[in-house]
Amino acid sequence: MAYDEQLADRVRAVLDDEPDVDERRMFGGLALLLGGRMAVAVTGRGGLMVRVGPAGVGPDAAEELLDRPGVEPVVMPGRPTRGWVHVRAERLGDDAALEEWVRRGADEARRGAGGSGDGGDGEDGRP
Repeated sequence: MAYDEQLADRVRAVLDDEPDVDERRMFGGLALLLGGRMAVAVTGRGGLMVRVGPAGVGPDAAEELLDRPGVEPVVMPGRPTRGWVHVRAERLGDDAALEEWVRRGADEARRGAGGSGDGGDGEDGRP
């Protein structure tokens, strides 16, 4: 399934004022990176994959966000990916909701925590 081009355009608009934004096709969708670190991805299954704090770390931690309606864990080859959540498309209908999630991912990408345990990243910023 192709990713939602309209959602991608809306995400681009939120990140329009950010320096060093890059786009890469991956995961059947479109990933948006800040400074080489993936912040969000418009997924091929619909919705948005968002970088968040690792489990148990602060108010942006994935475990707390999973209690929100329409938010679920990101599962890559059969295992949950730490530090990431998937927000279903129906929860991104209004611009304020989308901006909240995109800014959350951008803020976390800017934090730039390195090494393992920071959300499952490899050197390229992907989960």
